[in-house]
Amino acid sequence: MSRRSKSSGRWLEEHFSDPYVKRAQDEGLRSRAAYKLAEIDAVERLIFPGAVVVDLGAAPGGWSQYAARKLRGQGRVFALDLLPMDAIAGVDFLQGDFREQPVLDQLIAALGETRADVVMSDMAPNISGVDVVDQARAAELESLALDFALETLGPGGVLVMKVFQGAGFQELLARARRSFRQVRMRKPKASRQRSSETYLVARDPPSGVR
Repeated sequence: MSRRSKSSGRWLEEHFSDPYVKRAQDEGLRSRAAYKLAEIDAVERLIFPGAVVVDLGAAPGGWSQYAARKLRGQGRVFALDLLPMDAIAGVDFLQGDFREQPVLDQLIAALGETRADVVMSDMAPNISGVDVVDQARAAELESLALDFALETLGPGGVLVMKVFQGAGFQELLARARRSFRQVRMRKPKASRQRSSETYLVARDPPSGVR
């Protein structure tokens, strides 16, 4: 039998002692990540009944689940992930790699002529353990999510996206500030403090043409 590494053991101990993990289990949420979105939403007022929401990197579904509950049956959630995701009422799920153009085309086709009110991304790359590689992969996903938001958001729309502070972060932030009328950074309490992740909230892009 293989022996767990010390880092793996620490992660498991931290995970199962995490109050947000227990709370998610008690409240029937699929992941603790839902509380990150809930904290940001409480301040930014992102999701409202009737909204069209796109969730990038959705699996296992914590953010989509939260959004669907907030919509109360009014509005739509379109979710995308490379991994499979169990069905959620009120959520249209597409499985595929967001970096591949045919998958992106399918998602845009699903939206049709409708513009999104909210694009949210909790995407993160598979960790290799090599910082320069992992940061480059994260930066690619962040840039693609920003591209997608600019193409699909309507006037007054908002992008909320996980970003990692490191190489390329300042360039991404500068681009977001050029592209949206308002940009804020949020670090919810549910985000582990040792993590370099933070959340970019960008509101009201210029009207785009698809």
